Order: sequence, then structure tokens, then C-alpha cells
Amino acid sequence: MIDTFKPEGLLLGTPSNTSYLSSPAGLERAMLSGAVVEGLVTLCDSHLRLHVDLGAAEGILEPHDAMLLRPGEHMKDIAIVSRVGKPIAVKIMSLERRGDRLIAALSRRLAQQDCLNARLLRLSHGELIPAKVTHLESFGAFLDVGCGVASLLPVDCISVSRISHPADRLTVGELITVAVKQVDRETGRISVTLRELLGTWEENAASFAVGQTVTGIIRSVEDYGVFVELTPNLAGLSELRSEAHAATLRGRIGRPAAVYIKSILPERMKIKLVMIDSENCAAPPKRLRFYVHPEETPRLTHWRYSPLSCKRVIETKFY
Repeated sequence: MIDTFKPEGLLLGTPSNTSYLSSPAGLERAMLSGAVVEGLVTLCDSHLRLHVDLGAAEGILEPHDAMLLRPGEHMKDIAIVSRVGKPIAVKIMSLERRGDRLIAALSRRLAQQDCLNARLLRLSHGELIPAKVTHLESFGAFLDVGCGVASLLPVDCISVSRISHPADRLTVGELITVAVKQVDRETGRISVTLRELLGTWEENAASFAVGQTVTGIIRSVEDYGVFVELTPNLAGLSELRSEAHAATLRGRIGRPAAVYIKSILPERMKIKLVMIDSENCAAPPKRLRFYVHPEETPRLTHWRYSPLSCKRVIETKFY
């Protein structure tokens, strides 16, 4: 059953879910076994009840069963209304025949509680898990880490290269892999991080060579130079030509630029750049490259970003 505790939407078209939803007998099997199933929310009525398409039945989800609330949390109407048009993970509590209609009473709250108890609260620090981006705020990205259970990915844990907003890196609905930083078994909160999966300084720098001209993203303009992101976990520094140049570039933060790679210095963890063009460049694809994969490395214990030859150490210890 643990394999069913995935971010919402990943069960919807699977053979097991299809088998449950294809007939009244299948729905009854799901109910008796306590299985988590997924259906599509088609309507939120005036009583804030969610109506779910379960194939052989119509599911009804009462507001108090729409999600698991942590201590001190209160149900917000928007959390219910915003489920319309999206897949939802539920447990079937009862089945009732009303004329020619089969009605299923559902609980997402109990599906989430089972997900926490059977999977999420048993996770170890550094364990790699799938997650789905549900919405973005200036301080971080909210992720579904299983059955709609939410986890916050802070903006400073998204990548080594600094960004002004998670939207610079992530897209709502995107499926990613994250590493578990902390599990609070009292509150049920799961803290996660992404940057450790996007490669070390040397792994990212290996994609570039001195003498190349490449496209990057202007991330910040300081008195001593311009930081240009080459990959999500790698930035280089370009010199400023003048105060006027600096003022122009400050207005282009977040925009693409073409830069010449002047030198790559692992012992100083620096890449020196020369700005070639900051006005007529197309943005590189917003695509994450993962250097750590759960099939090969299911759990991280220690991650060092810095080259061994560099005195400055950037690292994460997962214990």
C-alpha cells in the first residue's frame, strides 16, 4: 500500500486505480481494503462539498474531510474550492445506492493521515522522495509530498545560485525530487531541500570551458561585479565597465545575457566572465538537471558543494 502514497495525480491513470474505479465491485474492494484511490474533482457545491468522479460512482467529500489539519490550523474555503478540476487522493468510507446512482462517501483527511503514518513520518534525513509543486510564494515553494500533504521548500534551499522568487526556478504542477531535511513527528511537518540534487560546483563547472561564450541569467549587480547564473547551482562574476553599465544591468536582473568565460578557478570556486551582450539574448530553457537520482542513491548522508581544493566549505549534513 505504501506505493499508493504519492503526490496527487500520479495514481489517476495507473492499472490499480483504474481497476478500483471501473466497477461497483472494484470500489467495494477499495473500501474494504482501505486503499487510497484517486478521482477527478468535478464540482464544489454551495455547501463546500466536493463532488468526485470515481468512474462507477459519484464521490462526495464533506468539508471536514477535505484535508488533514495540523495543530493550530483552520480550514480555509479556498483550500477546498481550489481542488475543482484537479485529481484528489481519498479513501472510500461507505457506498450507498440512490436510485440508479452509486454514491461514495469519501475522506481525503484519512488518506493523508495514513500517508503520514505509513510513509512520511517514517522517512529518514536525506531520503529522496518525489514531490509535486502546488503553488509558489516569495519565501518558497509548497510541495505535495504524498496524498496532498504539504511541505515547504524554502527559497534558499531551491538552488545554490540565488533567485528572487521560486518562479525563477520552478513551475506549478512540476514533478521534482527532493531530499528530506527534517521530520517533525509531533506536528507532521516535513522539511525538504532541492539544491543538493542539482550538482556540486565541479559537476556543474565541468559543462563549461575557458574561451566559450554562453548564455546565462543576470541574478544580481554588486559594486564589484555582476553575478550571472550559468546553471541553477553555478554562477560566475563579470566585471562592470562603468557606473552607467551597472545601472543598466540593475534594470535587467532576471534577464538573459551572453558572457565569455575568461577563467575557471576551482581552488577559489570562481568563474570569471566578460559580459558580451545583455540586450539581445534569448533566455536559456528553464530546466533542472538532477545529478542525484533515487534509483541510484535513495538517501544522502553528506553533500559537499565546494571543491576539495577550496578553503571555503559549503555543505549539508543529513543527520
